[in-house]
Amino acid sequence: MALEESAIELRREELQLLLEITTSIQAIRDPDVMLSRILHEIQESLHIGGASVALHDPDQRRFFFIHTVEKDFGKASPKEGLKTIDFPDDLGAAGWVLRENRPLIIADTKKDSRVHTPVQFQDAFKPRSMICVPLRARQKFIGVLYAMNKQAGDFSLQEAGFLEILAGPVAIAIENARLYGELMDHAGRLEAENRHLRSEAQERYNRQGMIGNSAPIRRIFNLVDKLIETPTSVLIQGETGTGKELLARVIHFNGPFKDQPFVAENCGALAESLLESELFGHVKGAFTGALKDKRGLFEAAHGGTVFLDEIGEMSPAMQVKLLRVLQEGQLRPVGGNRTVRVDFRFIASTNRDLAQEVKNGAFREDLYYRINVFPIGMPPLRERREDIPLLADHFLRQMADKFNRPKTSITPRAMALLVNYAWPGNVRELQNEIQRALTLAYGSDSIDESSLSPKLQPSSAIYSPANGVELTLKEATGQLEQRMIRKVLKKVGGNRTRAAKRLGLTRQGLLNKINRYQIT
Repeated sequence: MALEESAIELRREELQLLLEITTSIQAIRDPDVMLSRILHEIQESLHIGGASVALHDPDQRRFFFIHTVEKDFGKASPKEGLKTIDFPDDLGAAGWVLRENRPLIIADTKKDSRVHTPVQFQDAFKPRSMICVPLRARQKFIGVLYAMNKQAGDFSLQEAGFLEILAGPVAIAIENARLYGELMDHAGRLEAENRHLRSEAQERYNRQGMIGNSAPIRRIFNLVDKLIETPTSVLIQGETGTGKELLARVIHFNGPFKDQPFVAENCGALAESLLESELFGHVKGAFTGALKDKRGLFEAAHGGTVFLDEIGEMSPAMQVKLLRVLQEGQLRPVGGNRTVRVDFRFIASTNRDLAQEVKNGAFREDLYYRINVFPIGMPPLRERREDIPLLADHFLRQMADKFNRPKTSITPRAMALLVNYAWPGNVRELQNEIQRALTLAYGSDSIDESSLSPKLQPSSAIYSPANGVELTLKEATGQLEQRMIRKVLKKVGGNRTRAAKRLGLTRQGLLNKINRYQIT
């Protein structure tokens, strides 16, 4: 019975030591203080004269003592030292543990050749007996943990086994401290890089970040000039690929919030439950997989700008929750009972006609009026054809730099094809076309019509040289416009209002072209 009770008591001591070490790892942020506390706890609990850690450097093939505590049992206070000693990794007990990858017990250091006393320890502390166990973090050997000079009796296999268990959290703590130190070392550089990136972003998304000189683009620039200095909510409407997010970034990075976060989310890209968690955040345990608290995008953007793309895809339930945030400036994380106050500029975009969606009952009227404070319509590329050469040249230079290609130009006939194509995918489709053409024209100093997609290829009736003379850009544009107008008018039975809508023109704009080309 006495032996069983002794064994039980020993297990209680071991569990208490493990608890104390785990608590030290979690509670103490300073790595040196934490390691000192851990070694002292091992020393006191195992009734030993000293404890030490030596880390292994595989590149230099050496061990380095990083911390040692020792105790003279005739004195009250322990001493610390041996922080600067290093030795080759093929020597001593540590070298043996590295090779064998298992704990080592040495009952008498004077009689064991595996101890390399002159290198490892100074006269201030002489080990008589020891346990040396490997430290492993993430399946990697990082060093050894020593327990030295048993106060009474010899070290046992049980103590060696328990010390090996303790080595697990100790190794993780050391590795985490090492990573923490690396992170701290990088913190200054990261902050400098962030400032540089913010500066680059502001330059990239300034008014010149939107390429164009057409009347529709100039009107947008005028609107941006009027609103960027205010926190007014903005609703950007336009077809897919017209550059709605780019415009949102221009507004943010030219306004008073330019040094604050810009957070963007596509409402149509996530399921409702995921979107709610992304926007509002969640608390630990709110749902399966919520392993910790998470800040939502609204909270992360506090003081900056939130951009919600394709807001017309948002479900009615999410519309209600968004309206509350915009009206009251506060939110509640998923599964939480606390209220978080938030303040941000709100910009939304959609490719839908939200006014019609309100009439159809698909979008809340009160939310529509809340976000439609300053509406901006992004024109499709077909309504700003004069910007196509500027955009094409911009994308060409951008991609040539990105892919380290030589400077390449676009022939007049190829440019004519680009200008006269309808571009249903708008600016994004043009960008993809330029990338494809640049790839096909590799090795050539220019992009001609043969490098363009089949959908852009001309019909011989329009683009074949007449009388041996190539068409100019203006002539090719005129011929294609005439052909398209005649074709559409025929399809709609001569209804000019419907034809204008199909061509992406105003009715007066169509009438002007009909008169110019004398179309009957």
